[in-house]
Amino acid sequence: MIAAQAKLVYHLNKYYNEKCQSRKAAISKTIREVCKVVSDVLKEVEVQEPRFISSLSEMDNRFEGLEVISPTEFEVVLYLNQMGVFNFVDDGSLPGCAVLKLSDGRKRSMSLWVEFITASGYLSARKIRSRFQTLVAQAVDKCSYRDVVKMVADTSEVKLRIRDRYVVQITPAFKCTGIWPRSAAHWPLPHIPWPGPNRVAEVKAEGFNLLSKECYSLNGKQSSAESDAWVLQFAEAENRLLLGGCRKKCLSVLKALRDRHLELPGQPLNNYHMKTLVSYECEKHPRESDWDENCLGDRLNGILLQLISCLQCRRCPHYFLPNLDLFQGKPHSALENAAKQTWRLAREILTNPKSLEKL
Repeated sequence: MIAAQAKLVYHLNKYYNEKCQSRKAAISKTIREVCKVVSDVLKEVEVQEPRFISSLSEMDNRFEGLEVISPTEFEVVLYLNQMGVFNFVDDGSLPGCAVLKLSDGRKRSMSLWVEFITASGYLSARKIRSRFQTLVAQAVDKCSYRDVVKMVADTSEVKLRIRDRYVVQITPAFKCTGIWPRSAAHWPLPHIPWPGPNRVAEVKAEGFNLLSKECYSLNGKQSSAESDAWVLQFAEAENRLLLGGCRKKCLSVLKALRDRHLELPGQPLNNYHMKTLVSYECEKHPRESDWDENCLGDRLNGILLQLISCLQCRRCPHYFLPNLDLFQGKPHSALENAAKQTWRLAREILTNPKSLEKL
C-alpha cells in the first residue's frame, strides 16, 4: 500500500515539475502581455474620470487584484475609493450578495459616488458598472493598443478581448477590510481544529471584496435592490487559507488537470471550483501532517472523488457562503458529462499513476 502511495506521489511530483510549472510560466507570460494592454486602457479611463483610478499593480511578481479563471481568461478587480458613508447590509436575502446603503442622516452629497445612489439610498453596483463600461469603450478607441483590443458586446460586464486570444473582465470593486460578513458568520466551524485561531484572525482581518458584476443567484429576479447588489468575493482570504504543506501544489495539479481534460462544453468547471474543494478537503483533514508532501496522492484522490459527488448532486456550495451554489445556472447535461470525465480521470490516476506522463 505504502509503495503504491509513494509511486503515485512520485508521478504527481513529476507532473507538477513538468506540466504545472510550464503552465504557470506560460500564464505568467500571458498575464504580463494582458496587463500591459489593460493598464493602458485604464490610464485612458482615469484621464476621462479620475474616480476610476487603476489599482492594477505588480507586487512580488504577481499583479494585485488579478485572478486567473483559465489560461485565456482573467479578471482584474479595480478597487474604488469608498469614502465611508455606507452601511454594509447582508441579511441573507440575496445569496452571495450584499447592498451598500447610505448611513442614516448622511447626505448624498458627502459621497464620492453621489449620482450612483438610488432614491432608496443604495449605492447601485449596476449604475457604476454601466458608467464604467461607457468609459472603457471610449478608452479602447483611444489607447495605444486599439488595434489588438476590443470590447465584448452583449453583456453588462466590462470585458475586453485581446489579440482575439484572451478575455479580461474588469470589475469595479470595494475592498472591505477589518469586517466580516454576517452570511459567513458560521465560519470557522466550531468542531473543526483547522485553520486555527491565528490563521482565522488573519483571514478575517483580510476581509473581502464587493464586486460590481452579474450575480448568478439573482438571475431572473429583477427588483431594484437586487440589480443594485454587490457580489461578495473572498480571493485574498482563500489564498491565505491555502498556505502551508502541499495545499498549493495540490491546487496547481488540479488546475492543470482541469485545463487539459475538463474544459468541457457548457463550461461546467473552472479553477474556482477546484480552489473551493481544496478548502473543504482542508476541513476534512485538519492536521498539518495530513498535508505533508507524501500525502499529495491521498489529498488529490479525495478532492476528485468529492468533485464527482458534487457534480452528480449538481451542487457545489461556496466555501464561505454555503447557501450559494457554484453550479447554479450550469446545464445539467454539462455537469453529468463532467462527472463522467472526472471519474475516468480519477480512475486512471489511481490505478495507473504512470498515466500522468500522458495526461
